[in-house]
Amino acid sequence: MTKLTTEVLIVGGGPAGLAAAAAASTNGSRSVTIVDDNPRLGGQIWRAELGQIKSADAREIIAALNQQKIEIVNNAAIFASDGNSLLAETPSGKVRIEYKKLILATGARERFLPFPGWTLPNVFGAAGLQALVKGGLNVANKRVVVAGTGPLLLVVAEYLAKKGAVVVTICEQTSNRKLDRFALGLWRSPSKIVQGLSLRGRLRSIPYRRNSWVTAAHGGSELQSVTIRRLERSEDVECDLLACGFHLVPNIELAQLLGCQIIDGYVAVDEYQQTSRAGVHCAGEPTGIGGVDAAIVEGKIAGFASADQFDKATSLLQQRKGTMAFTKALDRAFELRDELKTLAANSTIVCRCEDVQYGKLAEYKDFRTAKLQTRCGMGSCQGRICGAAVEFLFGWSNRSVRPPIFPVKMENL
Repeated sequence: MTKLTTEVLIVGGGPAGLAAAAAASTNGSRSVTIVDDNPRLGGQIWRAELGQIKSADAREIIAALNQQKIEIVNNAAIFASDGNSLLAETPSGKVRIEYKKLILATGARERFLPFPGWTLPNVFGAAGLQALVKGGLNVANKRVVVAGTGPLLLVVAEYLAKKGAVVVTICEQTSNRKLDRFALGLWRSPSKIVQGLSLRGRLRSIPYRRNSWVTAAHGGSELQSVTIRRLERSEDVECDLLACGFHLVPNIELAQLLGCQIIDGYVAVDEYQQTSRAGVHCAGEPTGIGGVDAAIVEGKIAGFASADQFDKATSLLQQRKGTMAFTKALDRAFELRDELKTLAANSTIVCRCEDVQYGKLAEYKDFRTAKLQTRCGMGSCQGRICGAAVEFLFGWSNRSVRPPIFPVKMENL
């Protein structure tokens, strides 16, 4: 087993984690280490394209990385905690990382909701398909339906179109009223208005359907078409790929394992991103789904605070207040409609790891009992997919987290 020691340890190499590392490294007396389970830094938003991002924040982060102020450990999955150290599995074996201060920037994952045909080949998560294309998947001339909810749909649609895909339509499940209210509220964030108008302008040739959602996917060995419902009307649309995601779910498993307080599904933090556990900060999506701007400012605050530079952290509090308002507006605007709870048939698989169907789960009243009787949530993803689905479908919560939080080799246990 390899042993590493650092003063500030950051888990997660996305915008929040990178911003935290850049801020913490400004205090030259502190050693700073980023641990990420991907081969490259950048997270979902900047995946494989960090050097191409033109924002000032990205340039600052790249400069800090180039100056070798920050140690980077890639391909390392944190799976357990042992006192003031974390255990990670890497391709070369187990690593124990000791720290004095810890910043959790573990990001978020997509929420998937089951519907007939959602397990067909060529049905992807929206961000999942984007990640595959960034990794080299060719989608040129492929007909793609982008569906679900949230601003991510527009970002994914634009990216796929740039890569040569034919985006047939974008289906947004939320209502006109909620979207209009969200848009009117953006006067507090002028930059968001500019970004939104610019993005919609680039997508003007693609139909954008509000009050619309996919109810079924059809095909044999692969996807051939989807059924789209818009209020009371349904139609079948031919396509080669479906990119479907219902906003995001925070990755809070490590925070739970460490004993951090969780409120309404998010890690609770104070003004300096300090969690309920001393010496542990949290930034980005685990504290609220607010996008890249929120992630960066929270990462900076956490980084400065972990390096005891509270004056610099305090100077960012007003900026964070603005991003928090945007985060709350996102939650209200893209709240899932009740009709989505009725999509799955009794034969629809909900837990993909253990092949558990909706009809079997409907027999039980809580997640623990369903787990014991059906193994739902006990597969290799440890409930990361079906857990969010059954929370929405049945109101079940799964707050039981035990090591290992990711599947690991027996020799590393």
